[in-house]
Order: sequence, then C-alpha cells, then structure tokens
Amino acid sequence: MDYNLAAVKVVCSQLKEARQTASPKRMTLGGILFQRVWLQGVLVWASADSQKFILDDGTGLLHLHLSPSPDFLLRPWKIGMYVMVVGGYVIRTDEPPVIKVHKIVDLSEFPDREAMWYLEVMEAYKLFYESLIEEFI
Repeated sequence: MDYNLAAVKVVCSQLKEARQTASPKRMTLGGILFQRVWLQGVLVWASADSQKFILDDGTGLLHLHLSPSPDFLLRPWKIGMYVMVVGGYVIRTDEPPVIKVHKIVDLSEFPDREAMWYLEVMEAYKLFYESLIEEFI
C-alpha cells in the first residue's frame, strides 16, 4: 500500500468512473491516482461472521470486507449503523467492487453526520479534485 497517495473522499456513485491503472493496486478517477477511498454511509447488510457488509451512502451500494483483526472484532457492527470507512478499493472481475477496510468508525451518535459528509466531499472536490479531473478531460 502506497501511503503517499491520499484516501479520496468520495460517494459511491463517483467510484463507477474509477479505472484500474497498469499497477494492480492503483486506481484512477479522472486525473486522480488513488489506492484507498474514504466513504460514509449506513450498513444495510451483514454476513453471518460480521466480516462482510454492504454500505449504502444514498448514491449507491458498496461491498466492504473487514479483516479478521481483533480491532474490528471488538465492536459489534450492526445493520443500521452509520459508519465512516477507509480502505483499499478493489475492482473485481465478475463481482461488485469492494473496499478492504483499514478503518471503520461508528458515527451513529452524531445527528448531523450525513449532511456534513456531503459537504466534506463537495469541499474536497472543489479544493483538490476538480482541477485534476478537468485537466484529464
């Protein structure tokens, strides 16, 4: 994992435009090179072992895979939780893309969390991503 590449703040619908680069672990979104994404949304499905989830951020659905690390197993992740996730974005052949989660935080207790997240994504786009995407087009 190249930690010199920042995790891009995005919503699920934006990731439909992500493409694999020549490097198998790097993606591109317009002119933005990335490996990790930063998303927030509601857990709408969980596997029996609580290591696989589906996240709904209001713009789309995305699969999440939590590693069986003790850090993730200490907290009971449940359907309906509003969470922030950061992880490696992986495009898979014949399967939906997935985020291999490095960090997950329950934000359910914060009432303005969702509205603030959309503002953060818009701000990041305006400040950092817009010029790279326009340059690419």
